[in-house]
Amino acid sequence: MAKLSWSELSKPLNQHLLEVINGFGFDKMTPVQSAAIPLLMSCKDVAAEAVTGSGKTLAFIVPTLELLLRRHREHPWKQFEIGSIIISPTRELAAQTSQVLDQFLAHPEIPFQQKLLVGGNNVEEDVQYLKKVGANILIATPGRLVDLLERKNDLNLAGNVKSLEILVLDEADRLLDLGFTSAINTILSYMPRQRRTGLFSATQTKEVQDLMRAGLRNPVMVSVREKAATSTPLLLQNYYMIVEPENKFAKLLDFIDQNNIQKAMLFLPTCACVEYWADVIPKFIKDRKILSLHGKMKNRRAKILEKFRQTPKVLLLCTDVLARGVDIPEMDWVLQWEPPSNAAAFVHRVGRTARQGHDGNALILILPTEDAYVEFLQRNQKVSLKSVTSEATRSYEDVNKILHQIQIDDRTIYDKGNRAFVSHIRAYSKHECNYILRVADLNLGRIATGYGLLRMPLMPELKNVDSSDFVGPADAIDFLTIGYKNKEKEASRKRKLEIYQETGQWPGSTKKFQRKTEAWSLSKQKKVETKTKKEERKGKKQLKNAAPSEPKKKKRKGGYTNEDIEELANDIAMFKKLKRKKISDEEFNKQMGIEDSD
Repeated sequence: MAKLSWSELSKPLNQHLLEVINGFGFDKMTPVQSAAIPLLMSCKDVAAEAVTGSGKTLAFIVPTLELLLRRHREHPWKQFEIGSIIISPTRELAAQTSQVLDQFLAHPEIPFQQKLLVGGNNVEEDVQYLKKVGANILIATPGRLVDLLERKNDLNLAGNVKSLEILVLDEADRLLDLGFTSAINTILSYMPRQRRTGLFSATQTKEVQDLMRAGLRNPVMVSVREKAATSTPLLLQNYYMIVEPENKFAKLLDFIDQNNIQKAMLFLPTCACVEYWADVIPKFIKDRKILSLHGKMKNRRAKILEKFRQTPKVLLLCTDVLARGVDIPEMDWVLQWEPPSNAAAFVHRVGRTARQGHDGNALILILPTEDAYVEFLQRNQKVSLKSVTSEATRSYEDVNKILHQIQIDDRTIYDKGNRAFVSHIRAYSKHECNYILRVADLNLGRIATGYGLLRMPLMPELKNVDSSDFVGPADAIDFLTIGYKNKEKEASRKRKLEIYQETGQWPGSTKKFQRKTEAWSLSKQKKVETKTKKEERKGKKQLKNAAPSEPKKKKRKGGYTNEDIEELANDIAMFKKLKRKKISDEEFNKQMGIEDSD
């Protein structure tokens, strides 16, 4: 599709909107904008699919404001009358959309108020704002919007949306992935039928198609793809590196140094992984800022994301909470610790770079057992990856010496390392493409070594699993002596330790034993010796069973033969006959073999 300038639309935009767009420095519309904006301005429902970073935000903000301005000329919007609702899957994406909208609303001739409604803020403050100030445009996450719509006593939000002009579902596939289906259905039940609806998504899944049937009326489908028939931006270079599990962290450090990476995001599988690596990576990378962000950070996420945007040389560790929609200027690399939970998530992650015509790069670290993932991405998402290597300047042994010491110095880091490993393995077991990414194929001992753990943690997944390849500290460690730097936590630990030394049971634990601590080499030797003794006992038992022996009478449980059971039953029967006087005492004594005494 040929790129149109903003002034070439068949239905011209409001001049005030064009002034703001020109201020952005955008001369031409992107393909998704050229396709979706005229349709929405013509009052049609639109379902648009386009790769991440293709300009979808302006594709719905511009026609939203145009429709509201047209209505305003005839019937001015009242203070509490809501003309548009934009629903986003995450707070970060909602806040980013709000920032873009703010630049339009700053124009003196665009007379609308907006309100951002997301979780993490005080809901009562939102209620009071809407009651006192009002808003014509709401940008919200599903949970908070449902909460406010269902309030009956102190807020009549449901009544204020009766004149709604347009509803926008941004990143619709992500909304459904995060389990917001029920919330979306509730929101739709409050919306007036005479409205326009725009559904914007990076992928068209079955769930998205079901939502289209439920929430849109005869929608026009818009699908915009890059020329190379790829799901990722055209200016993005995708790379992969095959690494051994114990060497993954050392290889990542080498790659960052050798490629002079300035601004990057590192996607990790779980919140626990983010917390652990965020504490240890600054010990290895000291020439740039290290930030961390995950879904359990409620009120701090917006500040951290803004700090990441403003810092020129920075590495942000995060989970998939930032995989969608978030626009970070001048980010040159996206790094991935391992394959994400599904193939679509890979596309969304790497789409954080190479946005709006800028170049970008992405690297994913893959274990030798995961090499089929490269071809899987090519077939499933039409994403081609190039193999890359880095010169080894660090050994995992040297890196782990530092990791071990960090944990010995602070038990908090030791605890975080264990939680990170456990959560990683459990998240891996939930991969959608588990036919090529299987926990059974992982060498858990070597992966734990790569995390720099002091010992293998206790977890059900390690039962009957050979973890003899785990390499821990060379010297034995008394884990009871590892303390917390936090004084309050350390004082609590010492109190519990005293109780344990007196009773043999750790407070709060049902187990009356403490695992002995020893060097991994001694532990491995003992395992070998135990296995050898077990095999010797098995061999002796087989020889004994092979030798001829006299047949023995079968015995029931308790050591009684069948004859014993029968004799006992006969005796009981005789007692019953005697009791019922069916036989005399003499007959009973004779049957029981009891001789009369003088």
